Amino acid sequence: MKNSKPSKQRLDQLLTSLGYASRSESKKLIASGLVTVEGKQITKSDFKAFHHEVLFDGKPLDPLQGIVILMNKPKGLVCSHDDGEGQLVYDLLPSRWRNRDPKISTIGRLDKETSGLLLLTDDGQLLHRLTSPKYHVPKLYEATLDRPLRGNEAEIFASGTLLLNGEKTACLPAKLTIIDETHVTLEITEGRYHQVRRMFAALGNHVTALHRSHIGNLTLGDLKEGEHRILAVDEL
Repeated sequence: MKNSKPSKQRLDQLLTSLGYASRSESKKLIASGLVTVEGKQITKSDFKAFHHEVLFDGKPLDPLQGIVILMNKPKGLVCSHDDGEGQLVYDLLPSRWRNRDPKISTIGRLDKETSGLLLLTDDGQLLHRLTSPKYHVPKLYEATLDRPLRGNEAEIFASGTLLLNGEKTACLPAKLTIIDETHVTLEITEGRYHQVRRMFAALGNHVTALHRSHIGNLTLGDLKEGEHRILAVDEL
């Protein structure tokens, strides 16, 4: 999250950067009387104010740059900005959030058929920290398998010697916990393409359902499928 000292900004710049409207449209919205600053209606778009002082249509503004969103992603949605790939995870957010500058993007990805905990942010530094392999942020997945376990998967995953098809570097050690012969949890600290599915495929099995329940200390809590919430600074 950003911790830089807040400064006053032009009202039209604030509305535009937060995705409420284009610069020209923001000027019109301000002129129409939709913006108040400390309770006073302001109609001049170049008026400068602190973010926390401003209400738009009677409501506080969305958070400034540095927003981090925790979402319970449903199966069937894609982590992309390309509408041609199907329904997007961004469609679950307020429509104006897709127009923010900087843009909100997912921190890593969950494939279309995977559900669960997904983080999104417009903070490029945080995005890098949570996706860079060198930080080894643990991620916990719940997997349903097509075939019963053969018995040595936990040992192989923990060894750090498993080589995925098409790759030359072995996976880092991962922790497998067995629930029953076709249901497991797997904790990994990398984010390779379709990694969990490919790890089981390398051992001759197939993941039929996959759900991410944890990233680091973050959990979904009581967040229902398709819902999201903004994280507080002290949660990261």
